[in-house]
Amino acid sequence: MHPGLCRPNAALLPLFCRGCLSRAQSLPGGSLSSSPRQMSRWNRLENRSPPPAQKPPRVLITGGLGQLGVGLAQILRKQYGSENVILSDIKKPPHHILSSGPFVYADVLDYKHLRELIVNYRITWLIHYSALLSAVGEANVALARKINITGLHNVLDLALENCLRIFIPSTIGAFGPSSPRDPAPDLCVQRPRTIYGVSKVHGELMGEYLHHKYGLDFRCLRYPGVISVNTPPGGGTTDYAVQIFHDALSTGHHECYLRPDTRLPMMHISDCHRATLEFMQAPDCQMSLRTYNIAAMSFTPEEVAQEIRKHLPQLKVTYSPDSVRQNIADSWPVRFDDTNARRDWGWAPAFQLEELVSDMLRSIRDKRTNEGLPVS
Repeated sequence: MHPGLCRPNAALLPLFCRGCLSRAQSLPGGSLSSSPRQMSRWNRLENRSPPPAQKPPRVLITGGLGQLGVGLAQILRKQYGSENVILSDIKKPPHHILSSGPFVYADVLDYKHLRELIVNYRITWLIHYSALLSAVGEANVALARKINITGLHNVLDLALENCLRIFIPSTIGAFGPSSPRDPAPDLCVQRPRTIYGVSKVHGELMGEYLHHKYGLDFRCLRYPGVISVNTPPGGGTTDYAVQIFHDALSTGHHECYLRPDTRLPMMHISDCHRATLEFMQAPDCQMSLRTYNIAAMSFTPEEVAQEIRKHLPQLKVTYSPDSVRQNIADSWPVRFDDTNARRDWGWAPAFQLEELVSDMLRSIRDKRTNEGLPVS
C-alpha cells in the first residue's frame, strides 16, 4: 500500500454501494437498474481482487458561476482534464467560461434534468454550490428555502442513487448567538437565526445521516468569509471584505455596513479552493468527521483597512452599520477551531492578512488596468 493511503475493511465496501442502491430504489421517481459496470465493481469487491487503475473523477459543479465555482473548475480541469469537469448554472456564462471547458444549464430544482446530466455525463463527484447567501436569503426567505433546502434534497437523493462523492459547503452562518464564538469548534450548539444558516445546518445533518445510514460519501467544509477578485460580492455578510479592495483602488473611499470592531473569520479564495480539493481527495478512513471547520485568519473592518493603508495611505473608510447584516455578523463566530481538519487530513492555510491584502491589491490593480479602468 502506498504510504499515507489507507483502505477501509474490504468486507464493508460492498455494503456502502448496496446501501446506495437500496436507498435509490425507494427514492421518488423510481427504481435504479444495476449497470454491468456497477455489478462488476461489486463482484470485484466481494472477491477482494486488486482494484483497477483509478480513473479521474467526472465532476459536476452546480451554481458554478458564483464566487467559487469557476476557480475550482479551473483547478480541477488542470488536474483531471477539461472534459472531466462540467460547470453548470442557470445563468448565461461569458464567452471565456464557455471556451474553457464544458458548461451546461442546470436548475437544482429540476430533479429529472439533474438526473439526466449525472447519467449522461457519467458523473462521479458532485460539488453543490447552488445557494442563496445570508443577506439575500433574508430578503427572500421563500426562494432561499426552495433553493437551499429543496435543491439540497435533490442533489443528496441523486448522489445516493448514483453512489456519488458529494461535497456541500457549509458556513460560519451555520452557527448562532448561543454557539461558542471564540473559537467555534466543529461540534457544538449551532442554532442559527437566518434561513441561510438553518438550511446549512439542515444540509450538514442530512448529509451525515445519509452517510451513517446508507454509506453516502458526503463531505462538508464550513467556509469562513471567502475573499476573491474575479466575482463581484453575491449578497453575503462578509462581502465588505471584498468590496473594500475595489473601492480602495477606484474611489479611495469605502462605506462599510458593519461596525469597525466586527471580527469575523476570513480566507483567501485560493486557500478555499485548495482546502476543497484536498478534502475531496482525502482517503475516507482519514476522516473522523464528515463536516469540518477550516480557518485561516480573523480580522475586523478596521484591521483590514489599516493593512490596506500600508499600500494606499489615502484610503478613507466610513461606517454606516446595516442592522440586518450587523445582527447576522454579531451572531457568528469570531474564530474557527479547525484542529480536526489539520490533524485528520493535513489542512494548513497559505495566506494571512498581510499576504491577502498584497495579493488582492495587486490582482485588482492588474484587472482594472487590463480593462482600461482608472486606478487611484
